[in-house]
Amino acid sequence: MRALLDTHTLIWLATGSPLLSPAAQSAIAGSGNEIFLSAVSTWEMAIKIAIGKLSLAVPLPAFVASQISAYPLKPLPITYEHTYHVENLPMHHNDPFDRLLIAQAMSEGLVLLTSDGKFGPYGVPTLW
Repeated sequence: MRALLDTHTLIWLATGSPLLSPAAQSAIAGSGNEIFLSAVSTWEMAIKIAIGKLSLAVPLPAFVASQISAYPLKPLPITYEHTYHVENLPMHHNDPFDRLLIAQAMSEGLVLLTSDGKFGPYGVPTLW
């Protein structure tokens, strides 16, 4: 399986949250799976830290590095194609970070590891 972490999935994984589903945990731990971490998620976290909506025990670069070390996460940069794909998405969801994650998952053929029920109408495969 090739999968993309939603931002909350990364945070719950890192903090050992009981909100992280067993299916998501299994997908992340699966030896044959490729798990991607998008620059969208680090960008979203940086903004939330700056406005006081997210607090981490360590600086964001150290947080991300620790998760990349702990799990076989592959970086997924934001490309022009990803941003162009957003233009064609219906407005089921107004969150720009989530819309870009959806566009990336669709463009790259990835399953989104998310608990967000608003992703369903887009037809992007999800796992939770």
